Amino acid sequence: MSRVAVIGTGYVGTVTATCFAWLGHDVFGIDVDANRVYQLAAGQVPLFEPGLAELLTEATTTGRLTFSVDMSDIAGAQVVFLCVGTPPGVGGAPDLSQVESAAHGIASNMTDGTVVVNKSTVPVGSGNWVRTVIEEALPRTGGPKFSVVSNPEFLREGCAIEDFLYPDRIVLGGENGSPKKVAELYAPVLAQSFPGGRPERQPQLIVTDLPSAEMVKYAANAFLATKISFANEIASICELVGADARQVLPAIGSDERIGSRFLQQGLGWGGSCFGKDLAALIATAVDYGYSAPLLRATTDVNQAQRASVIRKLQAALKVLKGRRIAILGLAFKPGTDDLRDAPALEIIRRLRSAGVIVSAYDPVVKQLSDADALGVRMAADAYDAADRADAVVLVTEWDDFADLDLDSLKRSMTGDLVLDGRGAIDPAAAEEAGLRVTGFGW
Repeated sequence: MSRVAVIGTGYVGTVTATCFAWLGHDVFGIDVDANRVYQLAAGQVPLFEPGLAELLTEATTTGRLTFSVDMSDIAGAQVVFLCVGTPPGVGGAPDLSQVESAAHGIASNMTDGTVVVNKSTVPVGSGNWVRTVIEEALPRTGGPKFSVVSNPEFLREGCAIEDFLYPDRIVLGGENGSPKKVAELYAPVLAQSFPGGRPERQPQLIVTDLPSAEMVKYAANAFLATKISFANEIASICELVGADARQVLPAIGSDERIGSRFLQQGLGWGGSCFGKDLAALIATAVDYGYSAPLLRATTDVNQAQRASVIRKLQAALKVLKGRRIAILGLAFKPGTDDLRDAPALEIIRRLRSAGVIVSAYDPVVKQLSDADALGVRMAADAYDAADRADAVVLVTEWDDFADLDLDSLKRSMTGDLVLDGRGAIDPAAAEEAGLRVTGFGW
């Protein structure tokens, strides 16, 4: 087994370090955030991700996984993963300052033959840039030899462990045989030879050049975001002409060339990836004189879905000022506590601006930032959130909400309107309970 260093212990870094250690490698997780390092070293996961805490505890108990704030701990690591943040910068292009800082730290501590693996989502060309940053920090002669590989991550929040251990594909970009060294780390995953592996569905190993691997990540997320926005565009037209998107979209998705996944109408996408990656890809295109109109439209349609919530509420309730409205679901998707670009937060801000009294409940998210919490009553459960509400807006499709006692929900409310942004509530059962359900595309 190999000695591996993972720089950055955010969402991707923690999952990567934990899973590689669980597979049997000796892994060092390194971060400048001392509090996070101490938490992880104590077996405490500072984020919500099903199954991660159990694997982390097992890996740290065996001693295969340790955490540190000291970059010198990467010495002797054959492979160093860069998993630092790349937040949006000016004009949509990502801020690569954390990547640059980590590259300087690697240059000061790596040994001969180190493979630097860029797992952070970075613009096309960043692999060459990272190589140059490291080279500039090394002596012109006699310095350690190293190579750079791109290994984009495809981890979905809420099922990241599943995605790491049972991926559709592992993409590695690089030259001179360097991807092969990284592929060896993934050998148990590629062969599905670890305990609980699924040999019947072995992942595909895809080896490309550096820029192509970097492009794969952006292109994949852009396609998924576009597919969602396409579904919502069709749903909007369905509403205008009297068609039912709940019948139209499954019929479209039954075509194997199209597929049903990500082809659902609703409130659109959120989270830390789609919006950021689309903005970065558009910014890259602009750098080369191309406007990327389809990608811009994908973003515009998604933003329009959030605004349509207010229009639908206005159409049903007329004046919103002074109304009570309950929001069910705050995280951008079920299975996570991530609020980054969460549709619920934008909807809440719009409602507050309209003079609405807002209550909210989420099974996992129990508090908001000071700015977002202003004017929001955090409820103990869905029925508490709906107390005296004129309307309920279902934003995140947690399983809890599909199993709501609709009679109890109606008794809690003053009004009877439920705006179902995710198609999670049975309209017939809701009608029987005395509720009016309004959705998207029908």
